[in-house]
Amino acid sequence: MFSIKIEKPSYKQLQELNIETWTQWECEPSTFDWEYECDEIAYVLEGKVKITTKDGTTVEINQGDLVSFPKGLKCTWNVIKKIRKVYTFK
Repeated sequence: MFSIKIEKPSYKQLQELNIETWTQWECEPSTFDWEYECDEIAYVLEGKVKITTKDGTTVEINQGDLVSFPKGLKCTWNVIKKIRKVYTFK
């Protein structure tokens, strides 16, 4: 089973991760399927999304969340409020 890890990082943690060098991505409200080809870490700058994994688990991701997606995860993204994030691959 693939699990999505969500945490609320401190400002210091974000500095240590050097998120200002990560790639930025945004998406308007929509629904789409996605598969992670590598481990990804993302920090949500704004927005709200519900992600449902193939086993039926649903998680909600919001502004200020630091999220880890494992390689091989297949899921459906439901972007509720325009999302803007930065991300990097592990």
